[in-house]
Amino acid sequence: MRIFLSLLLATSAIAQVGPDYERPETVTPPNYKSAIRWRETRPLDSLPKGDWWRVFGDSRLNDLMGRATAHNQTLKAAVARFDQARAGTGIARAAFFPSADINSVITTQRTSPNMPSAFPLGGLHYVGPSYNVPLDFTWELDLWGKIRRQVESARADASAAASLMQNVLLGMHADVATNYFRIRALDGELQTVRAAVGWRRQALDIARARVKAGAGSELEQAQAETEVATAEAEVSALQNQRDQLENGIALLTGTNPSAFRLGGNSSLLPTPPGIPVGVPTDLLERRPDVAAAERALASATAQIGVVKGNFFPSIKLIGHGGYLSGDSANLFEVSSLNWNVGPSISVPLMAGGKNRAAAERSRAAHDEALANYRQAVLASFSDVENALAALRNLSTQAEAQHRARDSAQKAAEIAHARYEAGTSPYLDVIEANRSLLATQRACATLAGQRLIASVSLIKALGGGWDQSLPVTVPVATADPAARGSTAEKKGFFTKVKGWFKKG
Repeated sequence: MRIFLSLLLATSAIAQVGPDYERPETVTPPNYKSAIRWRETRPLDSLPKGDWWRVFGDSRLNDLMGRATAHNQTLKAAVARFDQARAGTGIARAAFFPSADINSVITTQRTSPNMPSAFPLGGLHYVGPSYNVPLDFTWELDLWGKIRRQVESARADASAAASLMQNVLLGMHADVATNYFRIRALDGELQTVRAAVGWRRQALDIARARVKAGAGSELEQAQAETEVATAEAEVSALQNQRDQLENGIALLTGTNPSAFRLGGNSSLLPTPPGIPVGVPTDLLERRPDVAAAERALASATAQIGVVKGNFFPSIKLIGHGGYLSGDSANLFEVSSLNWNVGPSISVPLMAGGKNRAAAERSRAAHDEALANYRQAVLASFSDVENALAALRNLSTQAEAQHRARDSAQKAAEIAHARYEAGTSPYLDVIEANRSLLATQRACATLAGQRLIASVSLIKALGGGWDQSLPVTVPVATADPAARGSTAEKKGFFTKVKGWFKKG
């Protein structure tokens, strides 16, 4: 018997069905279109992201990021999912060890005089209590590595959940920054349009005065009134956009929109931060969505081994022992002791094709995970290329737009001077002012778009460039109603003491 058990344990340490996971090779271009060097993709999401938003040097943005990290409900849900996956790893790992439990049973029974017996019962039967205190013991031997594959899959799932949590964190931070810079751009437009309302009202007063003096026409006055009303309508439209973005930031920071206010800031937007010339390609490999897809592929690969283990015999060591008596007084005497122990061998013979179908499903799930991983890699390249192209093109567009604004400013001054001199109609002033307002608003919009493109590039690269800080679970404010909050995490004996104190 000892030799048999030793052989089983030795086999358990060696055999392991199913394929070992190997990261698939990924075909990648030698460099980006913007001449950034590249090499083979390997998920390195464990490298830290850092507080990348501080590169913009905006204290209000920094405050919003802190509030979002502490109170965002979607992030809290992602952290809870990670905790679930991490606990699932512990559940899978527990299968390595024996399980034992005590199932005490107290019954009143009547035995049958006709039950099978090694000797004639002669109508004898028993009516009375039965006290049974057994200890059940079970230990499944991992002969084929089925349990090891299950643990391998669970660990990969936990790692994927951690990556998805980081992806939610990165996406949430990027959304906060994007909405914030959109509001800042709108503040610049609102300042320009409100100024336009002011000087258009002044032009309206001048037109009215000219009509009263007989030097102007009612057409000029009507045109001036139209320009004032149009500018006022644009202010309301821009304010509506700003209010919606403000409510969006409130949602991201876990705040009731009714209680959230983000004051205006009409100062000029900062210049987009410079991207380091030698950005390491490892940054793209840190993208959490790519890492999550790669870990999902590893989990699917391990699941093939789990399913294959169902084709082989299963051996469990089982034991049952305890005390059985009809009288509680002698329940724990040696004479009441009963036990049995031995191996339980289960050999699969017929399952109606269930195991084969499960194997086909696991292989198909692996192929799906492989396709998702390759797609995630391709999408990461696309995101970076789009962000780099946007930064380059928006920079060129902003330079041209600034030249157009300066020209429009000069044209507006010339048209106004000619109108006052009586050599040009008021329509020329209107057209020149409209062009000036449009170019000024376009400059403010482009300034916001360039910053948003910078945020998109940082997000596409996996977040920031700081690789000196450790990766940690984001510290969020605990919900008092959450069962997993620190207020609820008490030990068993602490809870028992509490019960006695309450009593």
